[in-house]
Amino acid sequence: MNGLKLKYFVNEVGLLRSNSYIAYDEDTKKAVIIDAGDDAWKILETIHAHRLNPVAVYATHCHFDHVMAVEDLKQSLGVPFYIHPDDRELLARSRELTRSFLGIDIPAPAEPDGYVVEGQVIELGGCRLKVIHTPGHSPGSVCYYTDGILFSGDTLFQGSIGRTDAFGGDTAKIVDSIVNKLFTLPDDVHVLPGHGLPTTLGWEKRNNPFVGEGGILRRK
Repeated sequence: MNGLKLKYFVNEVGLLRSNSYIAYDEDTKKAVIIDAGDDAWKILETIHAHRLNPVAVYATHCHFDHVMAVEDLKQSLGVPFYIHPDDRELLARSRELTRSFLGIDIPAPAEPDGYVVEGQVIELGGCRLKVIHTPGHSPGSVCYYTDGILFSGDTLFQGSIGRTDAFGGDTAKIVDSIVNKLFTLPDDVHVLPGHGLPTTLGWEKRNNPFVGEGGILRRK
């Protein structure tokens, strides 16, 4: 949870220890789930313990470790699921790709109920989340931004960036997404990534070894 206008809880879930966020407006308790990666029971426990009112599940991208709990949450909560349309193929092929990449079998993914697009604003009580399309880790990767907080998915991490060697990855695109979109936001924005610890945009602009000042990918 945080001290900014938008509140959130985070659960670490699944085989790859993904961060699953529940963002909510404190006054109305209206909430959205961002990246329901696995362990639906953890997410449901948090929702019920804090009497939140979830209205939707949003994915930052459609790799299996960010969407595995979606079907269970749709069944339990009756909420719709939204992705960026450029990740439709990734979602449809998630079982095949996960088997070939990690050698494990996963259930069929949930079907999306709708799509988010660049610049779209999601109303959440008195808070507003803006969709920023950040292709590179996957074609349909997005970040969700509100004053002071950026849910960055697997685009930007503390001291790192998302890998681009899997299906649909593109190194040039992820560098462009970070440098020309995310790094235009204020330095004091808290970055809440899809894995690992939070950071700030200012720290990443100065110190990220890949895309920060003097980063190895900025020099190419």
